[in-house]
Amino acid sequence: MLPSTSSTPLTSFDQIRAQWQQLLGRSSVNNLYVTPVWQELWWSEFQDGRSLAGFFLTDSEGEVSAIASLSRADDQYSLVGNSDTFDYNDFIVASGEEDVFYPALLDAISADGAQCLDLFSISEDSPTLELLPDLARGRGYAVEVAEEDVAPRIELADTWDDYLAGLSKKDRHELRRKLRRLDSQGNWRWYCVTDPAEASDRMDTFIDLMRRSDPDKAEFLTAEREAFFRRMVEATASEDILRLFFMEMDDLAVAASLCFDYDGVRMLYNSGHDPEYRYYSVGLLLHSLCLRDALESGYRYFDFLRGNEPYKYRLGGQDHHLYRIRLERTGVGA
Repeated sequence: MLPSTSSTPLTSFDQIRAQWQQLLGRSSVNNLYVTPVWQELWWSEFQDGRSLAGFFLTDSEGEVSAIASLSRADDQYSLVGNSDTFDYNDFIVASGEEDVFYPALLDAISADGAQCLDLFSISEDSPTLELLPDLARGRGYAVEVAEEDVAPRIELADTWDDYLAGLSKKDRHELRRKLRRLDSQGNWRWYCVTDPAEASDRMDTFIDLMRRSDPDKAEFLTAEREAFFRRMVEATASEDILRLFFMEMDDLAVAASLCFDYDGVRMLYNSGHDPEYRYYSVGLLLHSLCLRDALESGYRYFDFLRGNEPYKYRLGGQDHHLYRIRLERTGVGA
């Protein structure tokens, strides 16, 4: 009699690309960061001496039922990615297969000599957060679960007026006032770039606005991260996921919002603006226009992603929590 599942080492992102994409639609975890295109792109830029150490499970009918995209450095294991460039991360498990996958995960890392498994950017509604800590404790692991960050998001209303009605009185008044002030300026427009070649051509403008808008963003944009951004924009545009928004005033680009559309959600990944046009709140207003466009396109959520910047709450964001889970072997029952 065949076993219900079998485990196979994950040696590349091409190995099961088609099955990976198909599994995402059957998993409770489905976001851009756990797609093969994002993971492969990150790995090509930031591998930094780590090796792939993941595996995938197939069921008795030969269908891929779970994927653990893991990397290792010595006996330290983690998910592929990092919190600088991944807002969410997790395992991909077909709904109903969790009771098979998580024991198989602990079996696999134990057999491979792992002393530590460090998981980051795990969403508050993840099966991993619900199931893995207690299972690992039962096997003798020391388990630490800590809140890592927040990722504010909005469940989108049916109409723009309904959205505005959901804001606080103060925030609603301020947003309307800022939009009127922008309109009074007269010579402004906003638009979206999706074509891969055009998006690549506009990256110099985006990077410049990002750097000038915030000293922390300028520091974040190392040469390595800038290269990742450029390749990421090209790759996501080719997959028709990229939505690169610009606002112009007096025929000059004064704000940019880098968004992704995936599975009924618009995600605001990063942004920049010209400080000389801060009087017009160009950054905040471009975000609001991106949000309105998502609402009118019928999307379910607008996700501001990682970070508790005040503008996210002024536009109605509600905290969604991210967690870090760390397992360490104690030698008892592991």
